[in-house]
This record gives sequence, structure tokens and C-alpha cells, in this order.
Amino acid sequence: MNRIVYTITAVFLLITSCDTGSRYPDKPATSNLSTPTGIINYLKNLPAVKDVQPWQNIYGPGVTITTKHYIVHTTLLEPLMLRQVPGFVESAHKAYQSQLPKPIETKTMFTVYLFADRAQWEEFTKEFTGPAARLYLKIKKGAYYLNDACVTYNIGRTRTFSVLAHEGWHHFNSKHFIYRMPSWLDEGIAMLFEASRYEKGLFYFDPQQNSGRLGSLRKTLQTDNIIPLRTLIGLNPGEVVSDTDDVMAFYSQSYALVRFLREENYGIRLSNYHDLLLGALRGSWPLDAPLQKIAANRNIPLTTKWNKVVSPKLFSLYIEEDLERLEAEYLAFCRKIVYRVRLTNEK
Repeated sequence: MNRIVYTITAVFLLITSCDTGSRYPDKPATSNLSTPTGIINYLKNLPAVKDVQPWQNIYGPGVTITTKHYIVHTTLLEPLMLRQVPGFVESAHKAYQSQLPKPIETKTMFTVYLFADRAQWEEFTKEFTGPAARLYLKIKKGAYYLNDACVTYNIGRTRTFSVLAHEGWHHFNSKHFIYRMPSWLDEGIAMLFEASRYEKGLFYFDPQQNSGRLGSLRKTLQTDNIIPLRTLIGLNPGEVVSDTDDVMAFYSQSYALVRFLREENYGIRLSNYHDLLLGALRGSWPLDAPLQKIAANRNIPLTTKWNKVVSPKLFSLYIEEDLERLEAEYLAFCRKIVYRVRLTNEK
């Protein structure tokens, strides 16, 4: 099997997310929920579930849940959390579609592996990632996307759903988009789905409630560790992964930059943002042939050089040529969205 290696979202080592919804509103319909058979009977009539079957695997008792767009293989048999998984992944898929001016058709299924604990996840990861296993096993609490699948384990309901939605965006655009996006844009969009709330069987994603990213952004502003916009849009996450403060700055500022393009001044730049994404979706960015080849070939890792060359060019074409002028507006937006955020060491 050809292996496609993607940059690990290192920020999941630090993530905290906000979930203001009811945690477990649904009550078990049966008491026999400790076995796959009991779970199957418990899940099979849920609206989002098209099918649920036993999952034969070497890691532990499990089930395979099929929804409209997802196949979820899981050894997590905790009924109240698992009951929400089908609706969550379908809600996330709908939210990913909302980044584009109009929905696109999904013709193939998305695969998710959700394990009950880290030991199972590690055993699976060693086999699934092959020679890259040492790199992926460095993830302390999180998820990854590789070989057309999202892989995670239970780290608590809120954080599990948060990382699953984040990596699910990478999965979605990898499946649909002809070109890969610059790192700031890809990661910035993924963070829009980290905070969600549950209401009456549905999940709603609310970027404005992403307390983890907002807290990191406030700290970055307070410590004057802001990455200049010209540098930010050309960065590869691998360049900052060794410094915790720089990691927080890169991810929180990328999150803020995507929100800025979508929200500031009543969405004045939203059409530009959509054009940038549509160019990636359709493979129509005006790039030289060698750069188009790299952008379209997901077997080639996105290098530091590629980000530095391609991202500023795309930003100038689609968003703004005068970065100095835009930076003042962007920083003002950053300060505005963290105005009510307080860190634990603040009075």
C-alpha cells in the first residue's frame, strides 16, 4: 500500500476545547450494553445510522457504524458517548461543506477508526503507519489523518470530538480538493470545527467559542510573541514544532486569520476567501506548472519552501497585496476577539 504521510497537528498536544451543550442527554434503551451485540441493538435505530455490524479486529470487541458519509470502526463501547458519534460526524461533514459557496457531492465514504484507549490506538498505529510509526506515536493526546482515514482514541468526549472534527476537515479537503492548501489556511479552517455544542440530537460548530485557541491567542498578544503576517502565511508547522510558544502562536493566529477573512467588516473579504478555496477545489490556481504538480500530488510532503513560495503568491492574488496595511486590521481583529478572554493567571 502506498503510504501518504501528512504533517501531524502538533497543537493537539495542547488543545482544550469549549463544549457548552448537554453532555449525555440520551438514556440507554437497554441494560445489555457491555457487548457489541448490545451496542448494535442500542444504535441501529438512530436517525444518522444506516447500518451497524460487529467489527472483527485484533484490538478488542468492536462495531462498525455506517452513516451516509462515514464508516466508523470503533472499539469504544461506552454507550452514551458512542450514541452521539454518528450524528457528530454527519454534522461535521455538513459544516465542512459550509466553507464553500455551495455544497459539493461526496461520492466515496470517509473512514474513521475510534479506539477505546491509547494502548489499542498505539498497536493499530504501529501497523497502520509503518516506518512513520515513531513520529505518530509522539502524539500525546490527539488524532491524525493518514492513508485516507482519521485515527483517534477516547480522550474524553469533548476533546475526542474536537480532534476528530479537526482531522476530519483534513480528510474532507484531501478527498475533494485537487490542490493542497498552504498550512495556515488548512490548519486555520480545521480549527473552526474544534468547538461544538449538542442540542436536541444535532451538533453545531461555533468557532467563536473555541476557548483553547482564543486563550492561546490572548497569551501570544500579551507576551508580544506575534508572528508577522508575512511570515505566518509562509510557515510550515514543522518550523515551529520545537517551541511551545511558537506552536501556540502559529495555530492561534492561523485560526484568527481565517476568522478575520470570513467575519471582519461584515464579511467583506468572504468572497475572496471563497475564490481562494474554489481555486484549490478545482485546481485552478494560476501557478507555474511545477508548482501545480506539487500542489496536486499528495504523495509529496508540503515543504517549507513550497509554503514560502506559493502561499504569499496566492495571498496576494486572492486576498491582499498590501500586507502591512492588512496586518493592522488583522491585529485589531485579534485583539477584539480575545477582549473578554481571561487567562488563569489574570485577575
